[in-house]
Amino acid sequence: MRVGYRRVSTAEQNFDRQELGDVEKVFEEKVSGKNADRAALQEMIEFVREGDAVVVYSIDRLARDLRDLQSIIQQLNDKGVSVEFVSEKLAFSGAADAFGKLQLQMMGAFAEFERSIIKQRQAEGIEKAKAKGVYKGRKKQIDDNKIIELTAEGHSQNQIAQMMGITRMSVYRCLKKQRLAS
Repeated sequence: MRVGYRRVSTAEQNFDRQELGDVEKVFEEKVSGKNADRAALQEMIEFVREGDAVVVYSIDRLARDLRDLQSIIQQLNDKGVSVEFVSEKLAFSGAADAFGKLQLQMMGAFAEFERSIIKQRQAEGIEKAKAKGVYKGRKKQIDDNKIIELTAEGHSQNQIAQMMGITRMSVYRCLKKQRLAS
């Protein structure tokens, strides 16, 4: 069976560009590829069986980190599943192919490098925007005053976290910040 996997990074993006050809089943998701713990990816890995082929448009759609890429492909190959990349015209079946392994490592390294460059540019852009006074950061999601108020009423940090739908760590950080400011 030929099984497709498509991924885009945000909900606003679409899969139109990722043409996979003739596949019988497709797993899709709209999440970042920065880690391998993705629902549709894991579901696809569980679904495929020996003799199947996983078709992915390009290497960076499967993984952005070389270790993750190698791990995912190894996991699939160990199950007897081959992996094909349409854009790069590469296929990996797990057979002892030194040249194929070299290609995978090089292409994976380029995908990881690209991700690093994007993060670096983003950080530089944020720093420049901050220097100009344009960037204010993400809008504050947690009401510190509400945490302080609930603490004064005698609620525990666990209770406050549950009541506000936030983590205990967020409550602790807020209270620590308040103590340092006092």
